[in-house]
Amino acid sequence: MVIIQNIVSETHMFPGNDLKVRGLVPNRQPDAMDRTYTPEVVDENKERGNWSNKVEFMMSCFSYAVGLGTIWRFPYLCYRNGGGAFLIPYIIMYLLAGLPLFFMELAFGQYASEGPITIWKICPLFQGIGYAMFSISFLVAIYYNVIVAWSFYYLFASFTNELPWSHCENDWNTPACARFDGKNCTVLGGLLNTTGHCLFQNESSPELWDSLKAAAGASRMPADEYFHHSVLGISDGIEDIGGIRWQLALCLLLGWIMVFFALLKGVKSFGKAVYFTAIFPYVVMFILLIRAATLPGYIDGIMFYLIPKWERLTEAKVWGDAAMQIFFALSPCWGGLITLASYNTFHNNCFRDSLIVATGNILTAFFAGFVIFGIMGFMAHELGKPVESVATEGAGLAFIAYPEAVSRLPFAPIWSILFFVMLLTLGLGTQFTLLETVVTTIVDSWPDKLRGRNHKWVVLGASCVMFLLGLTMCTRNGMYVLQLLDNHAATFSALIVGLCEIFVIHYLYGVDRFLNDIKVMLKRYPPTYGLWYFMWKYLTPVVIIGLFIFCTVDFAPSSYADVVFPGYVNAIGWVISAVPISLIPIVAIMKISKAKGSLRQRIDSLIKPTPDWGPALHRHRAEADVPRHVDSRVPLTLTVASSMNGKCHCLE
Repeated sequence: MVIIQNIVSETHMFPGNDLKVRGLVPNRQPDAMDRTYTPEVVDENKERGNWSNKVEFMMSCFSYAVGLGTIWRFPYLCYRNGGGAFLIPYIIMYLLAGLPLFFMELAFGQYASEGPITIWKICPLFQGIGYAMFSISFLVAIYYNVIVAWSFYYLFASFTNELPWSHCENDWNTPACARFDGKNCTVLGGLLNTTGHCLFQNESSPELWDSLKAAAGASRMPADEYFHHSVLGISDGIEDIGGIRWQLALCLLLGWIMVFFALLKGVKSFGKAVYFTAIFPYVVMFILLIRAATLPGYIDGIMFYLIPKWERLTEAKVWGDAAMQIFFALSPCWGGLITLASYNTFHNNCFRDSLIVATGNILTAFFAGFVIFGIMGFMAHELGKPVESVATEGAGLAFIAYPEAVSRLPFAPIWSILFFVMLLTLGLGTQFTLLETVVTTIVDSWPDKLRGRNHKWVVLGASCVMFLLGLTMCTRNGMYVLQLLDNHAATFSALIVGLCEIFVIHYLYGVDRFLNDIKVMLKRYPPTYGLWYFMWKYLTPVVIIGLFIFCTVDFAPSSYADVVFPGYVNAIGWVISAVPISLIPIVAIMKISKAKGSLRQRIDSLIKPTPDWGPALHRHRAEADVPRHVDSRVPLTLTVASSMNGKCHCLE
């Protein structure tokens, strides 16, 4: 180690000695600017590039983590699982699983400055984890941009004097369409018929009254028919493909064009785009919150959202929903966090970043609930219905319930434009990272051929392929295909990837070594060292295993509305789930077959880090290789290993 130190020191003094260091570390390009390095240098890693500044990295993390699910799923889960009481299991799951995984992946990517596949030099036998991450991000990116296309469609339709989903006089409306206004009808014991008129029981016979109730229950809001008939042109089932909806196809093309130009110059252009996608949604949410607070029924919606139902905390499903939401809101195990962090400077404080972003995600979700349920309270007041009858989640909230509520406001087109621009920025912010994960993975795998001038062709090629695949969801059965992908692309596969990732980093590589790597970057151990050690090695894996069991028990066959998918379609869904997972053993078998020696020797060599594992730049590798004294905060296992082997195994 001392010899290496001396050589590195001499290299800084005499640039001609650079070849000596080059020979010590295979497959690493020397950083020629080491001797004149100052914090003002924009790109610390000249070959791969870095974020232009720390703010851009933070904005990209916020754009990735605060996606559509944070806005349209958390508020609904909160009301369904005990109101304000749901925050208790949500925060606990955030501390036990969400934050540890988030911090782990940021530190992992930042330390090695590698993409999701090449970073597994830490343990070549499990490089299939990287391929699984790549495939998850690839699959999600295909259908996620379709939701962005829907937002574009609604945005363009909002530039009018009267919103097209505010009435029932359109070509796509059916006789079941009704513009409800029940605030004075249901209070008096009346019933809205399908034409929107108030009827009373004493005006009809019991038989007629019962038939009227059935007809009223079958009626549909204009926003519902607009989404299903005008936007989607939805067919009767997934087997009825129908033709491509050219309006949606053009909106999808526009979405991919925007993503392409945002990533054209890698993180340099990406970093500029996320300023808007990260900040603008908060501006719109604040404006919508102020508007909602002036509407009748606002307080009813907020009370419905917040009033705690403490007895619900005894239900396992509440805790399972909390773990599911925090796991998929922060999106670990997809490769995105590793990708974003890989462009950080080596000594960036990723611990502080993880606290800020992960906590900001929780606060954003909680804040969004006030916006969503404030408007839902107004809508319930307009319809004369309880809030729970209008509350919904997912696409039903974003493209039916909320547009219906907005259409009842004065100057409705303005509020509609604001809302759908917010959805666009949220969707694009996540989509940027999904595509960047795919592109970074490809470029890092063939850096000599693809890095530099050819980078833009990788972005273009990936965008074109995903656009063409996304056209399958611009058909009349596209909603069913999207639902199938959403149920299977990143559920079980992401959980298994997370378990494998923890096993490799904290058991094969060693949680002690990983914490010491973090110490090299932060120049100190993260606060509460022992707590991180215990969570990464024991608590977080147990939570993920429990979450996997919960998903298995709670899983229902894919369906949409009243349409249940055929058995063979659900079988295709399970194949989609299995593809990322199967890559882990397939790659392992390929690695073993190419290695030399007996089977045990091959496995032993493949579970150890390769010689070029570690920091990308020589000066940082020197820091990581400098012998360190055993710290008082290092667990007993390190001290025992040190006394038995003559040195601490974390320094090997």
